[in-house]
Amino acid sequence: MDNERAVEKFKNMLADDPDLSPAVAALQVLMDFMNQDTSETIQGLEKSIKSLVEALNTVNFSVTSVKSACELFMRFITLASLDHSDIKECKRVLSLRAVKFLRRVSNARSKIAKIGEKFIFDDQVILIHSHSRVVYQTLVEAHASKKRFHVYITESAPDFSGKLMCEKLEKAGLPCTLILDAAVSYVLEKVDLVFLGAEGVAESGGIINKIGTYNIAICAKAMHKPVYVLAESFKFLRIYPLNQRDLPNELKHLTSKVNSKEHPLIDYTPPSYITLLFSDLGILDPSAVSDELISLYV
Repeated sequence: MDNERAVEKFKNMLADDPDLSPAVAALQVLMDFMNQDTSETIQGLEKSIKSLVEALNTVNFSVTSVKSACELFMRFITLASLDHSDIKECKRVLSLRAVKFLRRVSNARSKIAKIGEKFIFDDQVILIHSHSRVVYQTLVEAHASKKRFHVYITESAPDFSGKLMCEKLEKAGLPCTLILDAAVSYVLEKVDLVFLGAEGVAESGGIINKIGTYNIAICAKAMHKPVYVLAESFKFLRIYPLNQRDLPNELKHLTSKVNSKEHPLIDYTPPSYITLLFSDLGILDPSAVSDELISLYV
């Protein structure tokens, strides 16, 4: 399977299952690619996989989460290379490790939903931004537990992914209201908490997410509203941006909808605006992310 066919498979997987995380789809493609690779040396295998990772990172999906998940996958490659000199044994061990890693990644969303659901109580008002699969599952599980709450959802221009989120929540029976992005500060007065997803989590504990996230976090802090970020550990990235200009250009995934470098689809929210991070590793203070990254990569 060459890069072109692998990328096409990646796109088809996401088209066939909209609830599938791009990172999980990328890992599945990498596993299949590795199992079919005909390289006769470890160096050749690594080169082939790195080439595919670069190709996957150019696809017009959530580049940030794909990049972080692929980096972790490549870490497994490095460990296997150091431990085994025989290519067949290396592939066998790598395949076992990758299956275990993929299983953990696939279960991450449900673990986070169980944590987040405990922070939702009757008669609360919750503000969310854009479309997040893990936030959606958390809200649905809370609703299934017979908790009564109302959700405000930003439209999330320019792709209006908030409208999709609103439609999904309404279909699941949750009471929700779609609001203009500019109405966040107006609505926050009656909001009890903010739930945010993340496309990536930086070493500092800050998050990379849909454009407008930073605005919401600033307003929430000014009004003393807790901001909870729900993000899988495979989204933890070894980058340390200090401001918006520090975000790598390849993570801004400019599309036909936003074709100006001055208006990327993501922004960076510093850790000082985040109350807690809910991940499959547990409930984390933003400052704990760097320690978790060390354990993930060592």
